[in-house]
Amino acid sequence: MTDQAVDTDGAGPSGDASAKSHFLGRTRELKELRADIERAGLDTLSGRKAPRARVLLIAGRPGSGRTALAEELVRQVADRYADGVLRVRLGEPDGTPVPVERAARELLTALDLPTPPGAGEDELSEALRAALAERRVLLLLDDAAGAEQVDALLPDSPDCLAVAVSQGPLTGITDVRPCTLGGLDTKSALELLTRYTGSVRITVDPRAAESLVEVCQGQPAALALAGGWLAARPQAGVSDLAKRLHAEADEGTPLSRAFRLVHEQLPAPAARILRLLSLAPAGLVDPHTASALAGCSVSTARTALDDFVALNLLRAVDSPLPQYEVPGCLHPLLHALAESHDRPGELQLARARMLERTVRLLQSCRAITETDNPEAREKLQGLPRSLRFPSPRAAADWLDIRRPALLAAARLAVADGELDTLARRLMSQLVRAMVAHVGTQAAAPDLYGIHRLVLDVAERRGLPREKAAALLNLGDLDARTGRTSEALVRYRAALEAGREANDPYATGRAMESVGGTHQELGDYDRAADWFGRALAQRLARDERADAARLYGRIGTAHTYAGRYGEALRNWRAAVAGHRKSGDVAAQARALSELARVQEYAGRPEESLYTCQEAVEWARRADDVRLQAALQLRLADTLERLGDSAAARLHRGAAERMLGEELQESHESDTEAAPGSDACEIRSTSIED
Repeated sequence: MTDQAVDTDGAGPSGDASAKSHFLGRTRELKELRADIERAGLDTLSGRKAPRARVLLIAGRPGSGRTALAEELVRQVADRYADGVLRVRLGEPDGTPVPVERAARELLTALDLPTPPGAGEDELSEALRAALAERRVLLLLDDAAGAEQVDALLPDSPDCLAVAVSQGPLTGITDVRPCTLGGLDTKSALELLTRYTGSVRITVDPRAAESLVEVCQGQPAALALAGGWLAARPQAGVSDLAKRLHAEADEGTPLSRAFRLVHEQLPAPAARILRLLSLAPAGLVDPHTASALAGCSVSTARTALDDFVALNLLRAVDSPLPQYEVPGCLHPLLHALAESHDRPGELQLARARMLERTVRLLQSCRAITETDNPEAREKLQGLPRSLRFPSPRAAADWLDIRRPALLAAARLAVADGELDTLARRLMSQLVRAMVAHVGTQAAAPDLYGIHRLVLDVAERRGLPREKAAALLNLGDLDARTGRTSEALVRYRAALEAGREANDPYATGRAMESVGGTHQELGDYDRAADWFGRALAQRLARDERADAARLYGRIGTAHTYAGRYGEALRNWRAAVAGHRKSGDVAAQARALSELARVQEYAGRPEESLYTCQEAVEWARRADDVRLQAALQLRLADTLERLGDSAAARLHRGAAERMLGEELQESHESDTEAAPGSDACEIRSTSIED
């Protein structure tokens, strides 16, 4: 394949970084854009310092080469911006504007900055502007739908530059002069064709070549499709193609005519695969996606995708795994063809096959992290070989690379409204796979979005149990990021949904969470009351372990409120409950807290005795850290009681314990390091 010369919004051949040096034409436009960077703005002319980044606008129809021109400009001036180049696409393949919240989150992630789960557009935009205030960056905003999108992402720094790509003007952003693109000049257009056909076929019939350029109106995307068609047919003359396109000159745009010709010349199975790619989430396709959509083998799909790249119908994405992108300018044409050639039932079946395949891949992705689990191992072996990953590392890489497409698949499945069962299964497996490979904390921003989608489906379908689960998960994420008031609203709504579903787990969990948020807000009376309601439910169901834990939470609330008598009664109940359930470690921790409260209550002798008992139970539980902490507490108590010698002995014992534990931990890590792929798996309330 030749290097990409001009943008076709994806319709051109794939290229690497070296391809940028083979950019064709647009000399005048590049000169004007570079001059526009240097020109004085309206603020400067009026004597004021420019408050924001300069915005350059490249406007043109999809397929006009607008993105390639933006990328070439970025390549030429990138060395002026010490903090690098940031890129984000502001339009979905179907033309839907990308929410500012998502775009800002992507840019913050590219800067390796935290993106709080559940944060809104204003918060994330402000965080982005703050991050860019001290940086000198070049921002490429591709496929912008309107001025509002661009304005929300602009840095408040004149040292930054924003290059926006759009179909039309960005009315509302001051001091922007658009660079509007038409067709390529004839020389550059002929050179583009030459890259696909070779020089001989152009030079032997230059008038036919010029006629082909004319009928394509110099549009890069149309020329690339024409070049790909000629490259696949060495015996066809350039004049033959020019005549075919001239014959349809009154039907549609040059791009649509060239695309229709290429599609009509494809074998029927390949043409069907191509049309179904309009259903690919985020316009990103891999062999599994194409295979599921078309109902063919993975190898057949891979061959078809590579053939489409050769015809400039797809762009191969630079990725460790085979992945392709549907060109933005071709997506509406593909969609229209699918609507006209394939029945609605067939398209819906293709979507269902794709979602089912995605669910099974996510199951495989998660199961390979649980190879010590016989049930997971059995499930993994039951999957076809093509759906299995060779290692946990390979599964994690797949999840990372396909993440944008997986999240888009979840959004599209929910928006569809007719595949809610598959949508729920997909979101469940996506949550589990992310937690298994990335961890709850790192995946929290994505998980928040998924749980909101689950909530949408649950409310639409009238599923109170799923609604309660989604609200609990959202509340947990709100609570972890300090949005305690928002978490309280979520938990109360979850309690109502749990009661509606007659789900004791959801109602008990919600009551306990409501108590926890009141405790976080400093309302210890309400916290103790809600913990007490959850406790009553646990006792009624004879759930002893949870009841013992709730006695401890009530004791903590009373301790914070300074009601030490109530706190002591509840911690003693917690100790008794853990003893009855046989949880030695929990009993040791409860005794430790009981000793703490006894000391707060001014009973050092009782605290000393309880602490010694806790040390014994911690030893039985083999909890070295707790033993060490208790030894230090004993030392402090003895110091207050005037026994300094005994206090020194206990401190020495604590130091020895911690030293030995750190040594054992280091040796254990050293032994487990080679080839270790273990991952902690956190549970989720979403059901399979």
